[in-house]
Amino acid sequence: MHPRNLHKNGYPIDALCKSHPNLTPFVIRAKSGQKSINFAEANAVMALNAALLKHYYHVEFWKVPKGYLCPPVPGRADYIHAIADLLSTTDFCKGTQVKGLDIGVGANAIYPIIGIVSYQWAFVGSEVDDVAFRNASEIARQNSHLQPFLSIRKQGTKNAIFDGIIADDEYFTFTMCNPPFHKSQKEALQGTQRKTQNLKRNAEKRGSKGASQAKANLNFAGQANELWCEGGELAFIQRMITESTQYKENVGWFTCLVSKSAHLKPIETSIRYHKATHFKVVEMGQGNKLSRFVAWSFR
Repeated sequence: MHPRNLHKNGYPIDALCKSHPNLTPFVIRAKSGQKSINFAEANAVMALNAALLKHYYHVEFWKVPKGYLCPPVPGRADYIHAIADLLSTTDFCKGTQVKGLDIGVGANAIYPIIGIVSYQWAFVGSEVDDVAFRNASEIARQNSHLQPFLSIRKQGTKNAIFDGIIADDEYFTFTMCNPPFHKSQKEALQGTQRKTQNLKRNAEKRGSKGASQAKANLNFAGQANELWCEGGELAFIQRMITESTQYKENVGWFTCLVSKSAHLKPIETSIRYHKATHFKVVEMGQGNKLSRFVAWSFR
C-alpha cells in the first residue's frame, strides 16, 4: 500500500470496536489467533467500513442502502494518495486550493471522504442514480467536517460523463473515476460469484466461523450502473477520453482506474489520438493485488 495509507498495517480490531461498537458482534478469531471478521458476510464488511471511517476519518454518519457498493476503504485510500503524489509533481497544480471531481461518487461517497480528511481538498461528486445521489448528499449534510467541502450533483443524462456537471467557468484540479468494468449483467453476476467464492475459501483457510454460509449475491456487489455498461470498462473510458477534449481548460488532470491491464494500450492510443499533452499510468499495490489508474492532461 501507499506509505501514507493509514491502513497499511492492517485492522486494529479492538480500537475499531471501541470507536464503533456495532462492529463487535462480527469479530471472529482466525486460525492464526488474531481477531478478524468474515469478509464473505456483507453485514460484517459494512460494519468494518463504518468503523474505519469513524476511527480514521471522523465520520459519524455513514450508511449504504441495500444493494449498493460497500467499497474496501484501504484500496480506495491508495487512489487518493497516488493522486496527491501526481499533483505534487505538476507545476500547474501547485499553489491553489485543490478541487476534485469524482465521477460516479456512489451512495458511499468514499473518495471525497478520504480526500477531504487527508488533504483538505474540496470535492464535487456526480451521480446518475437517484438513490445513490440522495444517500451521498445525506452523508455530506450529516457530517459537519465534510459538508463545507463536498457537494453532490445529479447527472441527468445517462451516457454523459462531464457534460451537465462541469460549468463553463469552473476549474477542477483533477477528476477521478472507478468505472463499471463488466459488459453485461450476466458478466457482472459471474464476477460476483467468483468473488464470493474466493472470499469463502479465504475465510475457510483462516478458520472463520460462518464461512460456509457465504452466497453469491448481486446486492452485495452493487447496482447495475456501478457494475456494468455497454462495451464494459474500455468503452466507458474511451467515451470519457473523447468527452474530456471538450473540457481541456476546465481540468488539470483527468484520471480513471483501469482494472484490466490489456486495456492500457488502446486507452493510450485514444489519449494520444486526441493530442493530450501528458499521459501517465500510475500503478498501486495492495498485497498480491496490482491496480492502476491512467492520467492525462491537455495543459
